[in-house]
Amino acid sequence: MKSKITAILIGAGNRGLATYGTYALKNPNKLKFIAVAEPVHTRREKFSRLHKIKKEFQFKDWRELLEQGKIADVAFICTQDRMHVDPTIKALKMGYDVMLEKPMAHDIQGCIKIANAVKETNRILGVAHVLRYTKFFSIIKKVVQKGLLGTIINMSHRENVSWYHIAHSFVRGNWRREDLSSPLILAKCCHDLDLIYWIMESLPKKISSFGSLMHFKEENAPKGAPKYCVDGCPAKNSCLYYAPRIYIDIEPIIQIMTKSDNRGLRFLGNLRRKNLHLLTIISKFIPLLKSLRYWSDWPVEPLYFGQPEELSGDFSDDTKYNILKRSPYGRCVYKCDNNVVDHQVVNIEFRNQTTATLTVHGFSEREGRTLRIDGTKATLIGEFHDCGQKITLFNHFKGTEKIILYEKLKIDDAGHGGGDFSFMDSFIQSILDKREDEVLTGVRDILESHLMAFAAEKSRKESMVVAMDRFRNDVLLQLK
Repeated sequence: MKSKITAILIGAGNRGLATYGTYALKNPNKLKFIAVAEPVHTRREKFSRLHKIKKEFQFKDWRELLEQGKIADVAFICTQDRMHVDPTIKALKMGYDVMLEKPMAHDIQGCIKIANAVKETNRILGVAHVLRYTKFFSIIKKVVQKGLLGTIINMSHRENVSWYHIAHSFVRGNWRREDLSSPLILAKCCHDLDLIYWIMESLPKKISSFGSLMHFKEENAPKGAPKYCVDGCPAKNSCLYYAPRIYIDIEPIIQIMTKSDNRGLRFLGNLRRKNLHLLTIISKFIPLLKSLRYWSDWPVEPLYFGQPEELSGDFSDDTKYNILKRSPYGRCVYKCDNNVVDHQVVNIEFRNQTTATLTVHGFSEREGRTLRIDGTKATLIGEFHDCGQKITLFNHFKGTEKIILYEKLKIDDAGHGGGDFSFMDSFIQSILDKREDEVLTGVRDILESHLMAFAAEKSRKESMVVAMDRFRNDVLLQLK
């Protein structure tokens, strides 16, 4: 019986290279990548080197790769949001099973096309809503299913996007504009809407939403601020978003480390912040510290897009500073061309009369999700942060509280609290067993969370309450 699958990768960005690529390297008995399509030379070269991909199976464009015919079991599609539909449908029709990065598509028609292609081809599609596979949310699901909360009355879920993440990805970065990517509520929160729907176990009945782009606008720029931070900004010592602070001083990474419950991470974070000279000296002898001193991972790695190949391995402070002079990531956050919202709330009423709210905003002190579920017997409060996680259960009758999960951040944690690798284990097993129903995030189930996001945007933009039965039926009529 076959125990390992082969795969091609379309899009070797953060998710393709660092997440699924790393999984393959750590689990060579389960997954082997044999080809890659990636337009950025440094990413394509790095992925090919790590996975020992032959030169003839390295491509700039996904079309060139798929022209080779079906050469593997699975196609991993990790392109930008607006580039999901065509390669997914092409791969399905060629006989590939597909692992598709979320969101499924940037609009309703794209989702419909993919869903119909899955039906026509009878292939397996897994969408990377990986949070269902985390220990944290799996425990919450079991608590609800066991009836420990009684009848669920309300759920309040927050997607707390950190101040540096919103600036990096949704103001300066690839997800800053709806016409180039997708709305924030879909790009960032299809995870969260999926979790709410999954935990509540009822179809949404009505949805309303409010939100706007409030802060990251030119009217809020410091007086005299230039277009690029390093061009003599008078507020460089006080601006939270001063580009060298984020990409050279790596303040986001330091804050993650120093807020951790892990003493070792706190020590290293404080060393990087308070004694850079000492770190520079000892990093010459300790590789781990060298990577901390000359940081090259997120959020630094995207700085090097489009840069000369000779700079690809140079992560010195001077090189980063020079890149920031004209990089999109070096722009003043108040003078970018962004148009996605920086805060939004979604209100949901379900068929079983329960209610839920989703709040997303980009001004959190740390990255993570928090939630509260109130039932007739108990209240559950969860904290799912980048520096650790905790679930507490409060019993109404006894007046007691019990911590049912508490875990510190570990250096070797897989992404999304372990959800990335758990999802991969499940997806690979579904391919080996040829059972689509083993995938928690199959196409029809994931379609509902996407419809919730599209309905929320319709409500926000048109100032209306969306009746989900009618909204959903209009889509279902187009499915084969």
